[in-house]
Amino acid sequence: MNNIKENTPVIVGITGASGIELAVATVDLILSLNFNVVLTISSAGRMVWKEEIDESYGETIERWVESGRFTTNQIGDLSAQIASGTYPTLGMAVVPCSMATVAAISNGLSDNLLRRAADVTLKEKRPLVIVPRETPLNAIHLKNMTDLAIAGGIILPPQPAFYLRQKTTAEVVDYIANRTVNALGLIDQLPSRMRYRNDPRNEY
Repeated sequence: MNNIKENTPVIVGITGASGIELAVATVDLILSLNFNVVLTISSAGRMVWKEEIDESYGETIERWVESGRFTTNQIGDLSAQIASGTYPTLGMAVVPCSMATVAAISNGLSDNLLRRAADVTLKEKRPLVIVPRETPLNAIHLKNMTDLAIAGGIILPPQPAFYLRQKTTAEVVDYIANRTVNALGLIDQLPSRMRYRNDPRNEY
């Protein structure tokens, strides 16, 4: 890979917002590109997972671990490597991201591993992609996301690409996963021979 350490991971954080399928698709895509993933998920995220995903959390984790490029850290483990800026990463995606987590990150509150990892990603000037899940948005939500954008975060609402005439939820989910990976800059770090066949720069 170009100018990166082969084992440098991407962090994926999952909160309790609706839209867990977006996270699953994002991790699947990152692993398919041969990048490593470190996952951390909130307890609320685990609860929503049970409601929205047919494949259980445990089954999904086992499938990802089999890739040899996946690890997970407990949300309360502030001693984990991703809590430190000295641990190199390629960036972080929080997908889906609740408004509570948006508020915490935008105000520098690092009371769990996910929020601390996001804070570290910002301070180290690495890509931080926020995929917010809430509608309608009130002025507080918008202010917090504006503050995050000013601090260097990338706000990527999971909006369908109507011009592509997407007909299924799966098509929308795949599109958002591709946009998230592209926003992290992962596509640009791959040699051309390794680029994903559905490179979002070409497809979308």
